[in-house]
Amino acid sequence: MEYVRLSGQFPKLTKSAVTLGKFDGIHRGHRKLIRTILERKKEYGELAVVMAFVSDRQMIFTSEERRTYLAKMGVDVLLECPLNDEIKHMKAENFIRQILKGDLQAECVVVGEDFRFGYERKGTPELLQKFGEKYEYETVVISKEMEGNRKVSSTYIREELKKGNMEKIQDLLGRPFCVSGRIEHGRGLGHRDFFPTTNIIPPKSKLMPPNGVYVTMSHFEDGDYPGITNVGYKPTVGESFLGVETNLFDCDRDLYGRECTVDFYKYTRPEQKFTSFEALKAQIRKDIQSGKEYFQNENSSQKTLRFESK
Repeated sequence: MEYVRLSGQFPKLTKSAVTLGKFDGIHRGHRKLIRTILERKKEYGELAVVMAFVSDRQMIFTSEERRTYLAKMGVDVLLECPLNDEIKHMKAENFIRQILKGDLQAECVVVGEDFRFGYERKGTPELLQKFGEKYEYETVVISKEMEGNRKVSSTYIREELKKGNMEKIQDLLGRPFCVSGRIEHGRGLGHRDFFPTTNIIPPKSKLMPPNGVYVTMSHFEDGDYPGITNVGYKPTVGESFLGVETNLFDCDRDLYGRECTVDFYKYTRPEQKFTSFEALKAQIRKDIQSGKEYFQNENSSQKTLRFESK
């Protein structure tokens, strides 16, 4: 997949199917949009292009995580477009004429029913349809994905993430919430007299759930490992950085420097400071036992499903 972080001119493409939005988290609604451009790719040979508008706000999925999942889905081009003054003040028709048709050569534009763009957010799905005949492209408007009587949205997911409701987040995303990164050197694996752990330091751009302990599954290129994960500052130890520290069940491999994705399934308790290392170790033993019981229950096969690319 070609990835372009726009800082000036848009790339010149040919014959594309473009979907536009913020794509923060790539939830179930986003995936309906993406599947539509992938169907166009299969049927008409058009490039499947995702244009993601980005800001300085923390993201449910980082840019790197989003890039990984879109590539797995089969997207051809990811354009990350900062919401700068030029884009925010561009008139809707100019955006269609100059960018969608002029640069991207869009044959099809796919948007959600509440999508807005251009100066004063006057660009709407109806406006895209209106100009479709003039500029020779098809507009496909996708209805909102629903969860009960509420629309699936990044706002909804952010609310549940703040609560630590990982089960609901998995329903909304269509996959578990995750944190990806490289296993850090010198942060836990050497403490063989304590509990061997893997450690990831998430970027500041990553929106995180509440500090505390979670049941998780860690995915490496050559293996998946259940475990428990602490998100936080480890107050008993006195660390000053936010970390994602995971105890992998029955794993004694050297994983320093390896890329890892940690999927979060359940929030079990808040982070707390213990009066001694012995008290901390006793609680970790209880957390490990609780995590193992989670994976042994009758629904474990459903709770460990990976991201579906289609």
